[in-house]
Amino acid sequence: MTANILFVCGSLNQTTMMHKISVHLEPFNCYFTPFYADGVIGLAAKAGLTDFSILGGRHRRATEDYLRKEKLPVDPGGRQRNYDTVVTCTDLIVQNNIRGKRLMLVQEGMTESENFSYFLVRNLGFPRFVANTAATGLSNAYDVFCVASEGYRDLFARKGVNPDKIVVTGIPNYDHAAQYENNDFPHRGYVLAATSSIRETLKWDDRDRFLQQVRQIAAGRDIIFKLHPNENAQRALREIRKYFPDAPIYTEGNAHHMIANCDVLIAQTSSVVFTGLALGKEVHSYLDQEVLKKLLPLQNGGKSSERIAEVCRQLTYTPLAQVKWSRLKSRRLQRKWETSNAI
Repeated sequence: MTANILFVCGSLNQTTMMHKISVHLEPFNCYFTPFYADGVIGLAAKAGLTDFSILGGRHRRATEDYLRKEKLPVDPGGRQRNYDTVVTCTDLIVQNNIRGKRLMLVQEGMTESENFSYFLVRNLGFPRFVANTAATGLSNAYDVFCVASEGYRDLFARKGVNPDKIVVTGIPNYDHAAQYENNDFPHRGYVLAATSSIRETLKWDDRDRFLQQVRQIAAGRDIIFKLHPNENAQRALREIRKYFPDAPIYTEGNAHHMIANCDVLIAQTSSVVFTGLALGKEVHSYLDQEVLKKLLPLQNGGKSSERIAEVCRQLTYTPLAQVKWSRLKSRRLQRKWETSNAI
């Protein structure tokens, strides 16, 4: 009997990653669900109290629109059938009905810094979602964790993630920056300022200071703004217009294409800095550039989704009672991929 695989989506970035992985998993039956939660958090989501997150609001609508547009089979909450394997982009919440199944975690993008909220999670037992992506991997509820690079493998291991469960695959959407240079974005040779949704995740962001830095770095050059899709756009527009009354501001559009056409990228904490670095742009951000270079996702020509699918296939074919990922499996796969790249 053909195995059933559930892909737990979230943001539009997470959803497109899940879709790309699923394409390489024939003949398995692949189904998709928008992100969901159990218990008190699930009740809060139904009441609209979590609409700022991937549990609701525009993030959920964007995912539902994408799944509908791509005509992908949807099983809300994974309740309609039994699943052999579950693939998710976050373990900040691990839903009750996927526990005890083969579970694969895929890194979505950049993880946040280890601030005070991370301390609360790591040392005082606060829920992982309090620290947002800084707590990625800490559930240990998964069987295998596919990560972006060797640098991220070391970072997660340092945080306490079981290194036996980590395999370096690269991650879709950030593994082939060169492809973005072929685009139809009409502008070129500008300074691109990419904002982040820091405040939407209930953290402090001195937006005035950031805008002042943008003006200083740009030094009279043309500036284009790209807002984070999770951001309060109306508020951001008002703030930017105080300093840049005539600068183009994009609330939508392909940020990677905008980065490919710019001369300078100024960002806050967004994963788009990886695209800038991979394309050799002058990059400014809140994050240490030397650290970012070590964490830079593998540039493997867009093969990450295929590699993650191969890990998923191996996991699915392993009898449930015998599921135990190991560093040996990871090393074998990585040697295989390195050899295939060398040919």
